[in-house]
Amino acid sequence: MNYIELQLTLSPDFADILTAELAELGFESFTDTDEGLNAYIPEADFDADAVADIVARYQAQTAIAYTVNSLEKKNWNAEWEQNYQPIEVMTEAASVRIRASFHEPDSRFTYDLLINPKMSFGTGHHETTHMMMQHQLGLDHSGKAVLDVGSGTGILAILAVKLGATDALAFDIEEWAVENAIENAALNHCPQVRVFGGTIEGVDAGERFDIVLANINRNVLLAEIPAYVSHLRPGGYLLVSGFYEHDAPDITQKAVDAGLSMVTQLTRNQWASVLFKN
Repeated sequence: MNYIELQLTLSPDFADILTAELAELGFESFTDTDEGLNAYIPEADFDADAVADIVARYQAQTAIAYTVNSLEKKNWNAEWEQNYQPIEVMTEAASVRIRASFHEPDSRFTYDLLINPKMSFGTGHHETTHMMMQHQLGLDHSGKAVLDVGSGTGILAILAVKLGATDALAFDIEEWAVENAIENAALNHCPQVRVFGGTIEGVDAGERFDIVLANINRNVLLAEIPAYVSHLRPGGYLLVSGFYEHDAPDITQKAVDAGLSMVTQLTRNQWASVLFKN
């Protein structure tokens, strides 16, 4: 079948939400670009009016432009495999390599993660996920309970188990992300990962965690950090990302107001990640 390629020029802050919106319209795969986002859908399923409605809805919040291209028939699995490269995250303490199932393992790395992302966010390619894993490699997860907020592919919860966590609860608002996280947990032999669809309100009020991971956007973090802290055990850690470096002071102030202290901050290509302790 022929495919439609939708090329969007937009702020990186809106790439994730546009991915979710377009997935609801039947778009099957997405790639990040220097300008924004490309999305792909079978030509027969493409609804130009529906796409225009979504773009119009967000143009009040940010500048968005798009073009529509008809692509010749291709082997899209082969195309995806050709462009999906393994990600390597290394610290002085350990190293992790994130690969798809069609890549061969590499014994030079301490941890080997299999992540088939489908439409879910969290392959390690984005700066925020990369920094979250950097922080994780320096944290003691042994015997710990971990909460993964907005889990996407489940990559952070899976790494937590590989690092010794005995329980990892992950959740996401997108049904396809929940399914993908469950599949990836099974692929990595991590039965300790529990996944549900929903928000922080779906976590049992009495449940407490040693480490809370939240790689979401600035606005969600500012609204929900107090809720994350309410699920954090004394001496536990909150690790956040999903925002630009210039937003870090606001995020830090919200965490400090909730009773946490900042441990360290990482930056990568103007994105930031901050580790806090209870």
